[in-house]
Amino acid sequence: MKIALASAKFINNDIAYNLHQMERYARRAKDSGADLICFGETFLQGFDSLCWNYEKDKEVAVELSSPPIQKICQLSCDIGIDFLFGFVEREEDRLYSSCALISNGQILYDYRRISPGWKVSRLTDHHYQEGNLVQPFKYRGKQCLIALCGDLWVYPERFDLGQDILFWPIYVNFSIDDWQQSLQEDYTQQAGKISSDVLMINSLSQNPDAFGGCFHFRNKLLQDFLPYGQEGLLIVKI
Repeated sequence: MKIALASAKFINNDIAYNLHQMERYARRAKDSGADLICFGETFLQGFDSLCWNYEKDKEVAVELSSPPIQKICQLSCDIGIDFLFGFVEREEDRLYSSCALISNGQILYDYRRISPGWKVSRLTDHHYQEGNLVQPFKYRGKQCLIALCGDLWVYPERFDLGQDILFWPIYVNFSIDDWQQSLQEDYTQQAGKISSDVLMINSLSQNPDAFGGCFHFRNKLLQDFLPYGQEGLLIVKI
């Protein structure tokens, strides 16, 4: 299986632009022979798209049946590639940081982040929730898990369940110097706590600046990467 990891730019609160980015990168990934393209945490709306006022934020979040999600389902069919991406999900009156896997135009799996670092807890109420389920799922003959950003720092023991692949969409905006001097090694060590292939996907953004980068870890080692600070695709064979 060939998996494309996208170090792509999003714009906060511009779903139309972010969908265009997903389509553009998906077509590039398909041309490279990829079966699946992966984007970072909350890529659909942008990680800083929420203001922690529920009445406003509920309009930013989308349901699984919403037009943007259905657009990605259609792109999956039209381009012939699967999508994994982060988004702010709304279910009834609850909001989540979620990650969906769409395969052949259908939602195969929807994961909800279990750690609270995606929100400003002192400003949020019961509408902003975490999931509680970490469960392997089958995808193209592989056992897979999804962790979102801080999940793997807060609960690493919950993500080493004998799976083949752990997808790890994140959003971090460390400086390039800090990343190169110490933080890349920190993330390598954290990924090394997981005994499977770990695929980490970060995004680029402005206000604040974030610098992307994609990384493939296995057996406590960094196997391949698209450098932090660089936009593009990393193609991984598993």
